[in-house]
Amino acid sequence: MKYPAPLLLSLLLLSRLAVSGQSPWTAEKANAWYQQQGWLVGANFIPSTAVNQLEMWQAATFDTTTISRELGYAQATGFNIMRVYLHHVAWQQDRAGFKRRVGQYLDIAARHHIRTMFVFFDDCWRDAYQPGPQPTPIPGVHNSGWLKDPGGLIDQDTTLMDTLRVYVQDIIRTFKQDQRVVIWDLYNEPGHFKHGAKSWPLLKNVVAWARAEQPVQPLTIGIWNKEFTDFNQYQLEQSDIITFHNYRDSTSMQEAIDTLQRYNKPLICSEYMKRPNNSTFATHLPMMKKARVGAINWGLVAGKTQTNYPQGNKGGEPEPAIWYHDVFRASGAPFDTQETGLIRELVDQ
Repeated sequence: MKYPAPLLLSLLLLSRLAVSGQSPWTAEKANAWYQQQGWLVGANFIPSTAVNQLEMWQAATFDTTTISRELGYAQATGFNIMRVYLHHVAWQQDRAGFKRRVGQYLDIAARHHIRTMFVFFDDCWRDAYQPGPQPTPIPGVHNSGWLKDPGGLIDQDTTLMDTLRVYVQDIIRTFKQDQRVVIWDLYNEPGHFKHGAKSWPLLKNVVAWARAEQPVQPLTIGIWNKEFTDFNQYQLEQSDIITFHNYRDSTSMQEAIDTLQRYNKPLICSEYMKRPNNSTFATHLPMMKKARVGAINWGLVAGKTQTNYPQGNKGGEPEPAIWYHDVFRASGAPFDTQETGLIRELVDQ
């Protein structure tokens, strides 16, 4: 039977979608996957010698010695997963070298029995960035050098969306069957830092790009603001497993868990632990273990990101008596030995 050209094109597109299997995972598939993972407990990781994602991943400052040492701290504490941000500029400079360094990082993490959740895009913090040497931290300022990706540049460069497509698909294609990569986190906090609705095109595109590659790992986009109802609905619909952020007290955390567990998919809190907000390991980690919720706190080692200092501060203050985030000093000494002891105890139970 002959079809009119427009209809034939539509049928071909539908056929390609059916073959590519781009639908989100069913609850049954997601829960079967989660049963094989054990309790996922860890931290958001950047080595203490890097002020931002570019300093972590560029060849001149890729610091395998520090990465290995600090992942050793994580292993000794019982952590088994790290959430790690990428940046398209590091790939754009040197695609083969960037992927080689990602592989080196994964080798190091695997030696410490740690798997990785990679994050592609991020609407948070500094909008301007460039390759090469990165700025020195502003003393005492929380995340003074952290970078958005791609940030406002996507509104100025009409070719960037296609560059980002090639980037995402190149990385996923390279590592889509690598068991050291446990989850792909496609977009951190879309709409944040006043991006709002401008984040929609990239959010929808990155989901399509990632699904076209058919990775064996689940895809997710974390819920972070309950007021962003349209974003939240889309993120929940498109996530194979559900991730979320919560830096508030135990009542708020329990409400978030209760609300999101109604979707009957695996649940991981991929950002929490802000001590001045009564979001601590002591208050939150037992709760998450009881509910079989994965737990990934912000920050492993206090360093150039200075996230042990409070967010929004002006700088120049002494180190706070109560750290905001982070678990260890660069020396490996814990901020609080009771915290690391509790983590180890709960993981071993």
